[in-house]
Amino acid sequence: MIGHLAARLTRKSRSNFYYAFLALPKPRRDALYAVYAFCRTVDDIADLGAERGTDRAEQRRALDRWRADVAQAFAIPREALLAIIDGVAMDLDRVRYETAEDLYLYCYRVASAVGLCCIEIFGYTDPRTRQYAVDMGTALQLTNIIRDVGADARGGRIYLPQDDLRKFGVTVEDLQTGRYTEQFVQLMRHQADRARRFYRAAQASFPSVDARSLVPAEIMGRIYFALLAEIEARRFQVFGDRITVPTGRKVAIAFRCWAAARFGSGGSPGGRAA
Repeated sequence: MIGHLAARLTRKSRSNFYYAFLALPKPRRDALYAVYAFCRTVDDIADLGAERGTDRAEQRRALDRWRADVAQAFAIPREALLAIIDGVAMDLDRVRYETAEDLYLYCYRVASAVGLCCIEIFGYTDPRTRQYAVDMGTALQLTNIIRDVGADARGGRIYLPQDDLRKFGVTVEDLQTGRYTEQFVQLMRHQADRARRFYRAAQASFPSVDARSLVPAEIMGRIYFALLAEIEARRFQVFGDRITVPTGRKVAIAFRCWAAARFGSGGSPGGRAA
């Protein structure tokens, strides 16, 4: 039942996860759907609760109930699932990060920990896969932050490091009102460079021996890398319509990743695209 519900959630959202999951055999795909549904559910506790004016204490109690239940729900690392809940809990308070190092803890919890759950389902033999998952998760989350900077700011969440804002002369009010300036472009270029460093780090730790198992991760990496490139090509015009990668391109990326692993042409996610 949970697999069916999770699959519907994933298909309905048409998220980038959906296209990555298509590469998996059904038993593993169902397990990934369950991970995705778990992430969506705990994230909605924070996001929808805030929209509906739910009491913060009640939101925290809901997350605590998930902490108590999580060990029985999924056969994947409990510490990674708990880290995801901890990351969601960070969004319940006024979100500010002074430095990039401070932000990386959040990225680890809401994205890298998801990757650590996923690789257990994909299957792997090389221990470097764990570092690959951590670096790729951070790269994906930094890309999300760049794309959603305006919407997040209007919702009271400022993920860009405060020292970067000061360095480039951009204020929180600028982000909240969607003030597009050359200083903003330079600020966002700096964020994109940071994301690219993590894509390259993931490339460096990519375990070629596990290439076939990691096809879904490769699909995710290349779709998000394409998203970052699209944002850069538009000079970070992220205050208007949400920038996405067209469905046809996502399907093409998924096919190329599958073919590369199947026929041995290889390549890691941020590398060939970079």
